[in-house]
Amino acid sequence: MSEPLEKMRLDKWLWAARFFKTRPLAAEAISGGKVHLNGQRCKPGKEVKIGNRIEISKGPYDWNIEVLVLPKQRRPASEAAEFYQEDEESHAKRQALAAQIRTEMAAMPRPATQKPNKRDRRMIHRFKQQEN
Repeated sequence: MSEPLEKMRLDKWLWAARFFKTRPLAAEAISGGKVHLNGQRCKPGKEVKIGNRIEISKGPYDWNIEVLVLPKQRRPASEAAEFYQEDEESHAKRQALAAQIRTEMAAMPRPATQKPNKRDRRMIHRFKQQEN
């Protein structure tokens, strides 16, 4: 792992820790109020220090984390997971939500993989005519 820094921009840290694919996406999320540093809204250029608390809302998921490392550069995902420590409650909530979403997706009907052929179209037409 690279040598840690003393302070770093929030958008750069979120990008380096692999919460966002690009720095502009991280900056947009911060500006949009999806990221809070120590419980307060902030700007993308706000400096992050070791021990700071960050709350991240991305899609249906929420993370409550504590900053452990300020890297000099972006690292692989396996190393990036060591840059922070997530609360147990936050982790449990996220895992439960992911399981719920997987269950809901499995229960939903799958869309047709192809367009209806001539026979299917005739059957659809007959079915619609019966409704009237």
